[in-house]
Amino acid sequence: MSTTGFIVVLIIVANILVSYRGFKSSLFFEQYCFRVDAIFVHKDYKRLVTSGFLHIDWSHLILNMVSLFMFSGAVTQTLGPLEFLLVYFVSLVGGNLLALLIHRNHGDYSAVGASGAVCGVMFASIALNPGMVIGFLLPIPGFLYAIFFVLYSMYGIRSRRDNIGHEAHLGGALIGMAAAIALRPGVLQYNYITVLLITVPSVVFIYFIVTRPHLLYVDNFFYKTHRDQYTIDHKYNADRYIAQQEIDRILDKIAKRGMKSLNSKERETLKIYSKKVR
Repeated sequence: MSTTGFIVVLIIVANILVSYRGFKSSLFFEQYCFRVDAIFVHKDYKRLVTSGFLHIDWSHLILNMVSLFMFSGAVTQTLGPLEFLLVYFVSLVGGNLLALLIHRNHGDYSAVGASGAVCGVMFASIALNPGMVIGFLLPIPGFLYAIFFVLYSMYGIRSRRDNIGHEAHLGGALIGMAAAIALRPGVLQYNYITVLLITVPSVVFIYFIVTRPHLLYVDNFFYKTHRDQYTIDHKYNADRYIAQQEIDRILDKIAKRGMKSLNSKERETLKIYSKKVR
């Protein structure tokens, strides 16, 4: 196995191990998932990376890992191991940053998954190999698939009719493609039309969704519930109130029954609180 192939396997194994830990422990899951209020309010920036190794369930994990395995070959043939890692992680972080930007006022927004990184690898492979064909039920030219993917992501961001992180998908895809082109700029000589067809509408769309979202959002339940309420400030104040109530209860329990009366969850809560107030 080549070094690059070994790195791909290592990333897949890391995703499986971290996701499995998240399946078993909700506390672990909540500590490392992507959550807007945790990143903005508590400056917990590690979540921009760690959330990419957590998944909702086995089907979510398997879909992402199979997609990564299928598309990584086209990238690894052109790029070395370090460059492949660069594409993977800048796509992961870039996708989450776009989601953070779009949902900056939605303190309750959360997400997990390697989809942003996988989309980055996918679009990097299309940029590096413009003649590639994606084989699903019917063979589809890579550039055509990329264009449909961008359009679908735009619709998904506008409508918010599902729980899919379309923002991370679109952001990861664009960053992955840009990273691949930056590493191998020569591909633009024979692939610039596809790149322009993907980049121009995406950049225009992102500009409007960030600066004038009211012009693009479909008037559905998601937009109504997020337009005027439950901002980061609301979330921060609510979390502080709930957390303080829980700490007061634990301290009261210690005063009445002693430290030995605490269960493992209460001890963990007290430990986390003690670190914050140091």
